[in-house]
Amino acid sequence: MGSRVRQHVHCDSCYSRRCRARVEVSVCCAVIPCRLHCGALFHLCKEEDHLLLCPNVRVPCLNAGYGCPVHLPRSSQAAHLQVCPASVVCCSMEWNRWPANDAHSYPNTELHENLLREREKGGCLDLAMALKDQDRLFHSIKMKKLFPELIQSVEEEEKEEERREEERRREKKKKKKASLEKEEITQEEREAIARASLVNTDLLDNYNAWERMFSMEMGGCREAGGAAVAGRGQDLANGTGKGLGTLTEEDPADTCVGAAASNNCKQASSACMALSSSSSSCGTGKLRKKKFVYGSVEPMKIITVRTFKIPTSFSARQGRIRNPGFYRRESQAVDTSDLGVALVEMPVWEEIQASLLCSLEKEQRGHLIAESQCTDGLLQDEGTQTYNFLSAPFRRNTSLADLTAGKPLELHLQLQVESVTSRHHKASSTFTFLCGHTFQRREYGKHYKNIHSDIQMGVNGWFEQRCPLAYLGCTYSQRRFQPSTHEAMDSSTTQRRKGGRAGGGEDSLSSLPYEVLCHMATFLDSLSLSQLALVSRLMRQVCSSLLQERGMVTLRWERKTYSHGGAKWRVKHRVWQFSTLFSPVDTWCFQDVPSISEHLKVCPFYERESRTEKIHLPRIREEVQTNTSCKGPTLVSLFQGKRIMM
Repeated sequence: MGSRVRQHVHCDSCYSRRCRARVEVSVCCAVIPCRLHCGALFHLCKEEDHLLLCPNVRVPCLNAGYGCPVHLPRSSQAAHLQVCPASVVCCSMEWNRWPANDAHSYPNTELHENLLREREKGGCLDLAMALKDQDRLFHSIKMKKLFPELIQSVEEEEKEEERREEERRREKKKKKKASLEKEEITQEEREAIARASLVNTDLLDNYNAWERMFSMEMGGCREAGGAAVAGRGQDLANGTGKGLGTLTEEDPADTCVGAAASNNCKQASSACMALSSSSSSCGTGKLRKKKFVYGSVEPMKIITVRTFKIPTSFSARQGRIRNPGFYRRESQAVDTSDLGVALVEMPVWEEIQASLLCSLEKEQRGHLIAESQCTDGLLQDEGTQTYNFLSAPFRRNTSLADLTAGKPLELHLQLQVESVTSRHHKASSTFTFLCGHTFQRREYGKHYKNIHSDIQMGVNGWFEQRCPLAYLGCTYSQRRFQPSTHEAMDSSTTQRRKGGRAGGGEDSLSSLPYEVLCHMATFLDSLSLSQLALVSRLMRQVCSSLLQERGMVTLRWERKTYSHGGAKWRVKHRVWQFSTLFSPVDTWCFQDVPSISEHLKVCPFYERESRTEKIHLPRIREEVQTNTSCKGPTLVSLFQGKRIMM
């Protein structure tokens, strides 16, 4: 802390609240209390230093650099961090979801097809979470990383862009022509419009400008050449001129000097060459011939230094030592043509399955299916894999989501999730998903407990229970839990209530006073506020009044590139928003739903198999056979007959 230089000898070493020293100039000053009523007593000359520590001084928040606009007393800074809108925490929860056609799992193709077919009827929580993860996965998979040999070059992309631009122009011309045909215009006007459409006015103006410039240059060259030829002929006739030979490299120090010579030197040189073949100078310019002498050039001797020396104690032959240069080696390439199958006869690959297969290979094995491998400094194995895609070649920035944009929705990931797995390398985790949502510091614990711990980790079989015959295609499921403070509502009841309110056709909520709407919005959670702000401008204003109290502020960064090639990141602007936290659920309770066995009675995939033939049950003891007329094996004879002979 930099304080001003004091002139009071006594005040420099006095820290007593009960100081009774007499006030003297340059020795001691009066003792005063803090003006902000913090209770401190100090000498008057120390008031500036006290303001740096006074707990009642209003200072900006510690997160002011991250967007918090609050000014508060210094003593409240620690407590404010719990509710600070700039104190944001990013959720780092991770989970794994593997492809549906994984070799370690049973593919439920029928179940996935039936769930997607009945998607509009009711919301299945596990299906919605799987589709969300699939969309994030498809956007993250870039075709350039998996299939670099099938990526278009820059020239091909430019040609394709030009072709698309030409198609758009043709389409515009067709539309313009169709619109002109509909209008009643004369034949002369149509011919004039057709001629104007064939010639681009911008290109025509540029062509005319360049034509004028070129014609002026050609005229100047012809005039200068004629004058030079006439003058040179006059000199040669008088015997004072010298002919020009073959031009050599010109010395930059001895160039044509003078205004007339500098303008006509190069233009007249060609004319002078046509008149004489002897060496001479052009005007006042001088041309000199340079000789390039290399001197004595001798080849350098290449010396090979081997740093590896075979130990003298190693008695094996040299042929047994792993020496790449000992045997004669030939490069052999195995291509698709060696299989005897043409490319047109090869099966067509599906982009999604091929991308997931390559990503899964890299996930579990740590490398791609076809990846180069170096065995030593001289040998390298090049791995190749031939793919036949209908959509190839791909653009440089093409993702898997771009290729599946126009296709019907399909589920290619499993419904089950894993929180911990040992099947992949963490450094190349493609099928590991990150939550990545931001929350205020006070909201993060509630989000993790309700979303990840309660719902996500227990959605399969515990929170949401499916029919035991789901592997056959049954889509029945029931949610077993509900919040203890909320009453579960049937979907049919919800639809009836929505239909009853929609019949009015008017928004009765917007007619309420603004103050009443702001008071009602205080009872909503952050997720509801973010959705309410999208309803209308009025509701957006209502929700914006609660941003500093309930919202959070984050920074949006952008990369600034300078002309010299350097770049740096800077803050573009601050963004205020609400988090995705819903009302926290402290406890859950079971819903009043029938058991899953009641569904099995009417399940269409449950096929009963009736057995009418009698089966002899084994007896325990052999003595029972003599006393009864029952015939059948005993347990001892049954196990002896089933014994496996090793």
